[in-house]
Amino acid sequence: MSGIVQNNTVRSSGIIAVAAGGLNWDSAVITGSTLSAEAGKGYFINTTSNTCTITLPGSAEVGDQIVFMDYARTWGTNKIIIDSNGLNYQGQDDSYTVEYETSGETLDIVYSGATKGWIPQNDDTVADVPSPPTTQKAIMIFGSDDNGATATGVSNLISSSGVVASDTSAVATAKMMMMAATYGFDKAVYAFGDNGSSAGNVNNNTRNLVSNVGVVASDASGAGTARSGGAATEYGTSGQAVMAFGYITSSNAGTSVSNLVSSSGVVAADTTGVGTVRYYVAAGRYGVGLGIFGFGQIASNGNPTAITNLVSSSGVIAADTSGVGTAGFSRSFAEYGDGLGMFGFGNNSGYSNQTNRVSNTGVVASNGQAAGTGRMDGAGSSYGGDKGIFGFGYNGSALGVTNLVSNTGTVASDTSAVGDARAKGEMAGYSNSA
Repeated sequence: MSGIVQNNTVRSSGIIAVAAGGLNWDSAVITGSTLSAEAGKGYFINTTSNTCTITLPGSAEVGDQIVFMDYARTWGTNKIIIDSNGLNYQGQDDSYTVEYETSGETLDIVYSGATKGWIPQNDDTVADVPSPPTTQKAIMIFGSDDNGATATGVSNLISSSGVVASDTSAVATAKMMMMAATYGFDKAVYAFGDNGSSAGNVNNNTRNLVSNVGVVASDASGAGTARSGGAATEYGTSGQAVMAFGYITSSNAGTSVSNLVSSSGVVAADTTGVGTVRYYVAAGRYGVGLGIFGFGQIASNGNPTAITNLVSSSGVIAADTSGVGTAGFSRSFAEYGDGLGMFGFGNNSGYSNQTNRVSNTGVVASNGQAAGTGRMDGAGSSYGGDKGIFGFGYNGSALGVTNLVSNTGTVASDTSAVGDARAKGEMAGYSNSA
């Protein structure tokens, strides 16, 4: 649809589509901050890193056509700006500002003559149809069998039907309160955490990768501020993840810094924090390529909270969204259905089995009640492509029970423990094969 003139500004209220035949498409993806466009050409504009100001030809003939396509679906984060270069644009002279700032947009403009100048014949959005492959299996690693005094490195594989296997002996250094997420669509990464030593807890920033057949690798060097009690989620459509928030033992302080994880499992240096500083948060994915951090314990006053922070498809963490549901911390997150998720269990003035569903647009629902034993410091993940699982935790003693979540979000009653009962461990999905 055409732009709207407001306060001497023309802005796109629509979004993209469609390239006409006969155009000469530029084979190079445009990533720079400027472009001098030519009539009769089409351009793929990638604004992942910056906005792009596009200067149109200084002269044009009726019927000249130019098409601009949002290559990485990032115009909503970094817009394009059109400089009509002395010619009119939708009947306005070039003193007006023309901006398009909707992700997934394609702008198809045609020159109509001196009066109206360049006119969009199409500026709709194109649906982001491809969805990343879903994980079929999950793994539970690390934790503490005495709620914090001593850490463990044992792991338990979870099948595509939600069956938890017996313990696999530790390969990695024993740790707890790590951050874990799927990366590369079929593998998992665990990073940061606490060594759980009775001689004095020490944070670390090492990482452990899990292969697509569930093999846990030994410790590898990491990056970023050593901390524990944060959380992680997948984002984007290329298999990335982001880890954020946490508690820094050495300075007795919380943090909101984040670290991006590449599709090959490499953890990047710190990104400046966004959102209320807190720890004991939970996180997971929703929609397509999106994530959410939620709940936790506020560092400045120790109070529980229900605030959330959404994660864009490019890994950008948004400012706080006001909390929905009862404030709590040490909760878990499990994905289920088609782009849906659920915060579950935790501590909200006691061991809880409260749930809060998350829609495929990132809206958190009011409190629901789960089946199963109320507890905190458990873990959650997806499994079987469209189902979820909560498991383990603490309610006065370490637990090994699990609760399966159907593809409609129904939480089942407890399944008896298999393997080492423990709290403060983490689950993550892996494998695209059942």
